[in-house]
Amino acid sequence: MQRPKLRRRGDGPFPLSPSMVDHSVTSIDHFGFLEDGTFKQRYLVNNEHWDQKGGPILFYTGNEGDITWFCNNTGFMWDVAEDLGAMLVFAEHRYYGESLPFGQDSYSDTKHLNYLTSEQALADFAVLIRELKRKVLGAQESPVIAIGGSYGGMLSAWLRMKYPNVVVGALAASAPIWQFPDMVPCGDFYKIVTQDFARSGLNCDVNIRRSWKAIDNISATDDGLQWLSGEFSLCSPLKKTDLDGFKAWLQETWVNLAMVDYPYEANFLQPLPRWPIQVVCKHLSFDPSSVSDYQLLGGISEAARVYYNYTGNCPCLNTSSTATGNLGFIGWYYQACTEMVMPLCTDGVQDMFEPQDWNFQAFSDECNSLFGVRPRADWAATVYGGLDIASHSNIIFSNGGLDPWSSGGVTRNISDSVVAIVIPDGAHHLDLRYNNEYDPHTVLSARIQEVEYFKLWITQARKLQIPG
Repeated sequence: MQRPKLRRRGDGPFPLSPSMVDHSVTSIDHFGFLEDGTFKQRYLVNNEHWDQKGGPILFYTGNEGDITWFCNNTGFMWDVAEDLGAMLVFAEHRYYGESLPFGQDSYSDTKHLNYLTSEQALADFAVLIRELKRKVLGAQESPVIAIGGSYGGMLSAWLRMKYPNVVVGALAASAPIWQFPDMVPCGDFYKIVTQDFARSGLNCDVNIRRSWKAIDNISATDDGLQWLSGEFSLCSPLKKTDLDGFKAWLQETWVNLAMVDYPYEANFLQPLPRWPIQVVCKHLSFDPSSVSDYQLLGGISEAARVYYNYTGNCPCLNTSSTATGNLGFIGWYYQACTEMVMPLCTDGVQDMFEPQDWNFQAFSDECNSLFGVRPRADWAATVYGGLDIASHSNIIFSNGGLDPWSSGGVTRNISDSVVAIVIPDGAHHLDLRYNNEYDPHTVLSARIQEVEYFKLWITQARKLQIPG
């Protein structure tokens, strides 16, 4: 395969013209008959390079957020469209972005949230694909390949599993389809985060592990709390009751940095430098045996600013925000409280965090308090097969060695056509991003392999005369 043209570092997002935006009318409930309402599902289309005589359709299965954000961060599809003669479609997930089944009432109560499930979203995608093939001239015989990253990657794999008549294959990038109860150890996720920091700078993980006790020591007095608030330039002064939240904010900061430890400047969750964890670790190289609590937390505050204020435009740090407004946190938390139950835990020994067990009952009680629902811990294993996926075909699971979500990903070949591609120096779905001059050779190789599989699936589909 000829290597696609590189986009220059610093290029802005891919242009979205109004002609790219369309809507499909779909059922609020695909699996029952009492609720017969419909809603408009937003999707984006680009057919600039599409071969209108049955060229393939690359179909992005939207995540828990505004679809335009994922469209602009999935440059791989744009880079390979010309080589494949492909139409690009980016479908928005129900309850996110503008695709709200009940309009402004969609999040008003649990009754309205009841139709926010992965199963309903997959049915939306299947219905949309069939509609596109009916109404777009030349698309009737177009093979469709599902592509997604993270939760969207889980959906792309599940779309192939549940609707093999609709998509001929799937690329599931950084898709933790096994991060469910009794499938993988709950502590592996945070072990990978810790390994990322350990490899990026001397004493980096050791000093983060020590920082939790330092926070306890300094926050024991009112003067210490005031110092912490000033040292971290917090928008709101810390109170004693804020300490657990403050620690959780820092913990999520380190996790997010591990997810987006890209080899070039990027703006996925926040504007960040190249290899941001290496930059963070420059502030945390103290000798652990001699550094004072104040000096250590001064370094932690500088490290946090790498994530929150790399541009220098942030006047203060808000401990209630860790990522981006493009993600739908309330919706995702509801999904986690119903069927997306993903156990995570820490022990403070094999990871750099304070020990925290996975307590399903406590989690269930919190969900019940927030939404009036109880999670079904084993439902994902029941409906999607859990570890037993060998009966499926034409699925690529790609994972980055730096990505903590690879702990729940498929990192070994299951069969000849359910395959794993591991990118040792890749963070969260790096392979779905556009080609960049700083890309490691491992991700360039992964993308070439992925396209070769696409071509194989397209050829197979045409030989079998499968419409999609």
